[in-house]
Amino acid sequence: MHKRGNVSRLRGVLRLGALVFALSAAALFAVPRIFTDLLGLTGSGDLDWSMQMIGITLVALTGNMFVVSIAGSDNGVLWAARVMQVSAFGLGVLTLLVPTGVNWFVILYALVGFGFSAAYTVFLLQRNPEA
Repeated sequence: MHKRGNVSRLRGVLRLGALVFALSAAALFAVPRIFTDLLGLTGSGDLDWSMQMIGITLVALTGNMFVVSIAGSDNGVLWAARVMQVSAFGLGVLTLLVPTGVNWFVILYALVGFGFSAAYTVFLLQRNPEA
């Protein structure tokens, strides 16, 4: 058993992240223009298509996160959490770099990414209670 990483809590963060991504995927696929409008981006058919492609890609990420959270080995959960820790932080940074400027939605969306990155960080640094 690993001494570092609260695997049980990380499984929960992965499940919660999968839920957030599932909701985002559905919104990006069904109503991409609302998302781009909230980001302050000028909507277009090309941009809508890109958002829908991102939505479909999030379906794959959602599934993988959920499967790892329920069926992955402890080591698999730790590795998935490390990947998501970096990715969630990157999502926060990239959101703040949106070329249209920062608005309330951009800040909220970035905070979600930073919040998940922080949760992964905290639980990766905790001692595994089962070790």
